[in-house]
Amino acid sequence: MARIKVKVVRLAHAHGLELPAYQTQGAAGIDLLAAVGEGRPVVIAPGKRALIPTGLTLELPKGFEAQVRPRSGLALRNGITVLNSPGTIDSDYRGEVGVLLINLGDAKFKVERGARIAQLVVQKIETASLVEVTQTAQSARGAGGFGSTGVATGTGANSEPKKGKRGGRGKEARGAGTARAAATPPAQKGKNGAHAAASRNGSGKTKERPPLVSSNPQNRLRLNARRRGAGAGRLKTRASPRSP
Repeated sequence: MARIKVKVVRLAHAHGLELPAYQTQGAAGIDLLAAVGEGRPVVIAPGKRALIPTGLTLELPKGFEAQVRPRSGLALRNGITVLNSPGTIDSDYRGEVGVLLINLGDAKFKVERGARIAQLVVQKIETASLVEVTQTAQSARGAGGFGSTGVATGTGANSEPKKGKRGGRGKEARGAGTARAAATPPAQKGKNGAHAAASRNGSGKTKERPPLVSSNPQNRLRLNARRRGAGAGRLKTRASPRSP
């Protein structure tokens, strides 16, 4: 495939440095070299930035741009990246190409002369003419933005539930709760929250529950008497024959 021609001027402080070149046959970017002074490295402290000269000026063909992008190895190992990534070089720009590096790592980073600090990607571009209208056409997405489509797909930890719909687990939990409630009969209580005095066993007979414990002797006697009375009344009612 034929390559486009990009004219380049090497400035005085870049003399002695190799011209940027593709490092592999399938590489998309040309490695840019730092044209700092010999023996005068630029040190970038953590959280700081520096504009590193390349000593080159370009003349791009019309309809093309050049982008300055980070190098993955520097980003991974040292936390060094291009602050305004991707930096754009227009076809009519004739100044020196500079690389704005920032140190996002934990240690100082030293930029030596000739170090490969970034990559240059040349791309064809399309220009546009803006046409003012009163409104734009509707779309399925609408004005949704800034994470409106969610973070992850499926049911992972980062997935977001759809509005207006309940998860299946909620339904199962509610169903299980209903079943437990149906299986457990409601407790019978007296006026003061005390359970009824007698409960039926499997033979139809009643069994006395243990007396209620109260710190006040009078209240304890009153509550136990109320329980015995309630149980006796219920037994009498159940034992009465039905009227013909």
